[in-house]
Amino acid sequence: MENLMRKIEKRELKISILGMGYIGLPTAIIFAKTGFDVHGYDVNRNVIDILKSGHIHIVEPDLQEVFKKVLDDGKLTPTEKLEKSDVFIISVPTPFKKESDKKIADLKYVENATREVAKILEKGNLVILESTVPPKTTKLVLDILLKESNLSKGDFMVAHCPERVLPGRILYELENNDRIIGSEDKNTREYTKSIYETFVKGGKCYTTDDITAEMCKLVENTFRDVNIAFANELSIICDKLGINVFELINLANKHPRVNILTPGAGVGGHCLAVDPWFIVEKFPEANVIRESREINDFKPKYIANSIDNILNHNKKIKIGILGLAYKPDIDDLRESPAMEIAKILKDKGYNVIACEPNVDKDKVNDLTLYDLDKIIEESDYLILAQGHKEFKENIEKLKKCRIYDCLGLIK
Repeated sequence: MENLMRKIEKRELKISILGMGYIGLPTAIIFAKTGFDVHGYDVNRNVIDILKSGHIHIVEPDLQEVFKKVLDDGKLTPTEKLEKSDVFIISVPTPFKKESDKKIADLKYVENATREVAKILEKGNLVILESTVPPKTTKLVLDILLKESNLSKGDFMVAHCPERVLPGRILYELENNDRIIGSEDKNTREYTKSIYETFVKGGKCYTTDDITAEMCKLVENTFRDVNIAFANELSIICDKLGINVFELINLANKHPRVNILTPGAGVGGHCLAVDPWFIVEKFPEANVIRESREINDFKPKYIANSIDNILNHNKKIKIGILGLAYKPDIDDLRESPAMEIAKILKDKGYNVIACEPNVDKDKVNDLTLYDLDKIIEESDYLILAQGHKEFKENIEKLKKCRIYDCLGLIK
């Protein structure tokens, strides 16, 4: 262990990160920026080619500049071939899949990545699972490594260190948020903690067992999902009462111990819209969690049906959706409520177009994309589904349009 700690101090560890997506790429960049030799591995050859050309393939403030520096300095190497390393960090997607009437975690990406690591795993290596997973998945990773490598328990280390960042400010949060590190082995916890402490400067690293670490990430996002569900359900009740939910919440929040969140088009992204299902999967009796998830899933349907009624089911009306990403000023469309609203309205027979300033494409899922001025010109009716900077800066233009405001931005 002393030799490993010395390698950390001298930045002599070779780190391979599996998955160059919204979390894996920034994580690779931050480790490279800290001075480690980092290899960024992905099975998507197109992603690797883009990175090798000197460009990132996601929208994230300040990331391109730092990426280009560590790439030019030779500290970060994008690769489609996984090589022997001291540390392997698995940062791959963990979506859910539907089986019968249940939503359960799809762990195929985690399992495939683990098998890739098993092929080249050596004594003394550390494998860190960063992907958000159901409880006991870290033990599954350990079991796969034991089964498919030539090593025995104790020859290598396995830990779980879930990411806790907010898209749009990932670099800042990587360095300043607290991290939770979990492992069944105390020495592994301390070793992993020392690695993350090389770049976590504004926060602290806390250690626990692996199952508690897994649950911690799920509980954090589920807490937020439950609170958003209250706001979204309140918005539906207020709509039926004919009152302004945003005014109501503003007044209610003047109570010193009340802090109701702002409702929106629903809940999207890979975390809040997914993680609570991982708890429900293991514990079907988790009624509050399930109901909250179902409320947030229902919100886009309610909005689409409300708009259909407002327009008197007139399918000749062209509808423009402002904002397809699941949160402001990013390009991430995963589990996007706006995408669900668009799909429902298209299924009802409406001609639906969209404006998503953070996506550099002509089309997304059969939705033609326009810039803001063009979509205002082309649309008979607008839906303000996301609070992108460009929309806020042009709010006066939007006030003159027939528009359904999901966010309470138009006063």
